[in-house]
Amino acid sequence: MKQKIIDRGFWTLLALVFVAVIGGGIFQAHRIAEAKAKYVQSSVPTLFFHGGGSNYHAEEHMTSVAKREGATNTIIRAFVSKTGHVHLDGTIGKRAINPIVEVNYANNRQLDFNKHGQWAKNVVVALQKKYHITKFNMVGHSLGNISLIYYMLEYGQDKRLPKLQKQVDMAGHFAGLNFKRVPASIRQPAGLKLDKSGKPNKMNATYKQMTKLRQTFPKHQVDVLNIYGDIGGQTDGTVPNVSSLSLRYLIADRAKSYRERKITGTRAKHTLLHNNAQVDQLLADFLWAK
Repeated sequence: MKQKIIDRGFWTLLALVFVAVIGGGIFQAHRIAEAKAKYVQSSVPTLFFHGGGSNYHAEEHMTSVAKREGATNTIIRAFVSKTGHVHLDGTIGKRAINPIVEVNYANNRQLDFNKHGQWAKNVVVALQKKYHITKFNMVGHSLGNISLIYYMLEYGQDKRLPKLQKQVDMAGHFAGLNFKRVPASIRQPAGLKLDKSGKPNKMNATYKQMTKLRQTFPKHQVDVLNIYGDIGGQTDGTVPNVSSLSLRYLIADRAKSYRERKITGTRAKHTLLHNNAQVDQLLADFLWAK
């Protein structure tokens, strides 16, 4: 009798495991089908660039949400040494969908903006050599935006390189940083104001350099999304909105499309903008939605 009860329990447990496995498989297949219906199935990589004093961990919330929601199935990392050497950690397989590259700069406080452009190019070239990419997207937060801007400033016209397809700027300090201790060349001018085109009434040396993009940014090639936070007082607590919105003057007239999105609330703070559900949704819709 006891043996019969044990046998019955065993077969019941086995049946439950079988049902769970089949049910889990059906659920997973349903999620994959939903993701295919919602997101483009592309091999175009998206590169994420962190801010100053930070590293790839600042990108992980955004990238993990994208993977969880089925927008991508592949995340690798590109480690950039202080000398600009790139080491790719992970593999983009042949079946990779919307692969993501988390870029990590060893020198995360570099204020020579031209080096940011060079390092970004080194990452793009490493991906081009290994995976033969022809297009790519870029996402930057804070100082990470300088990699986007200076890559395009210095290499945007180079036809030997892959073409930038989509660009997301978050909490960018294009017209300058409002810190006293930074060099005057990148400090935000006092009394900064923008006209309707986004043109600043005063320009520091680096912004003047960036204005070359008004003639060189590829025409009708790049879709641009500019995200900025306002916790009150037209600032994200670190970067004034005028500095972020000065991007319009640099590239809006030449971009394929240009849009701005303001994030409000406590999680619109500069250091929390990359850990914000509203931003997660904006990224997914802009970068990968059908």
